[in-house]
Amino acid sequence: MSVNKVILIGNVGREPNVRYIDRDVAVASVSLATSDRAYTLPNGTQVPERTEWHNLVFWRGLAQTVEKYVHKGDKLYIEGSIHSRSYDDQNGVRRTVVEIYVDNMEMLSRPQQAAAPSATPASPASPATPTEQVPF
Repeated sequence: MSVNKVILIGNVGREPNVRYIDRDVAVASVSLATSDRAYTLPNGTQVPERTEWHNLVFWRGLAQTVEKYVHKGDKLYIEGSIHSRSYDDQNGVRRTVVEIYVDNMEMLSRPQQAAAPSATPASPASPATPTEQVPF
């Protein structure tokens, strides 16, 4: 038995690149950043924050959802599997690309407002601070 399962929570690094390879078959590519926090070792050595970039690939309906709703800076929860592929670049150098094929996605960011926010104070039904935690 083997398992190829990836779970990531991170921020979208650039606007999604969506293309249609057939009339109804959409493919979206997104870069996702995950970060390990900075910390200090017991001996006083400081280890800086480390950011890892992941190449995500969405297919069909998920790709269409990404096209409509996902933007640079959004926070995503994704589940998928690791796939690698190799190709020869223009100089004949062998390159390997590692991608996450996404099976499930949850958007953790609040929807972006299309209009400018109004100058009226927040009502008790809507939180005044954007620090609300999203439960899992």
